[in-house]
Amino acid sequence: MHADRSSNISRSLMIKPSRRSLLLSLFAFSTVGMRLGANIVNANEAKRLPKPDNLLSPDAALRRLVEGNDRFVQGASRGGDFERERQILVDGQNPYAAVLTCADSRIAPELAFDSGLGDLFVCRLAGNFANDVTVASMEYAVAVLNTPLILVLGHDHCGAIDATIKSLNDDKPAPGHIPSLVAALAPAVQKSRQPTGDPSANAIRQNVIDNVDTLKSAGPILNAAVEQNRLKVVGGLYRLDTGRVDLLN
Repeated sequence: MHADRSSNISRSLMIKPSRRSLLLSLFAFSTVGMRLGANIVNANEAKRLPKPDNLLSPDAALRRLVEGNDRFVQGASRGGDFERERQILVDGQNPYAAVLTCADSRIAPELAFDSGLGDLFVCRLAGNFANDVTVASMEYAVAVLNTPLILVLGHDHCGAIDATIKSLNDDKPAPGHIPSLVAALAPAVQKSRQPTGDPSANAIRQNVIDNVDTLKSAGPILNAAVEQNRLKVVGGLYRLDTGRVDLLN
């Protein structure tokens, strides 16, 4: 029996390393695949993408956003052939930009950038901040959809920022689940406090800057794409009165 037990132990020790090796190999393969994904799409898949015109460099994608916003501000939006776009997008998508913006009903990124269906990958939540879910969504856009640009878009008169300022000033928690928003936005409010300027406007701007930094440094996917010049992450402020988006340096 002692010999049989030793034999079983020996066999188990021989099996376990092979399983670990297999898992490590699969992980390495998937990582390399993500890194090479953009090159494969650029070289071999462009003609099969639903929207080949969306295959852009980060700088070209940003120029397209700016040009679309100019048309929107001037009242010269082109609109889109939505019937055709619905059909070509049934089996896939390749958006040229991802936008993390506020849930505020006065902001519609597809309209503000004169974009059609399948052009923008949009995440919206009050306060436009990067939490685990929005970071994961942006990782999907970059690693799977090969999106070359992320825009963090704040806006004037943000209710989530104003609620955070009030909660901190009154030292009183907001009702319901709103304290989770306050916790996420409080660092920007506290960092932007200064003797001059509008507290809300200062905090809105700081919140955009902070979340651009968060996305740029989010590993292992987004920061690698930035370092490889496959991704640009920028911030902007939407002006409610004009519809103009002012990019932040």
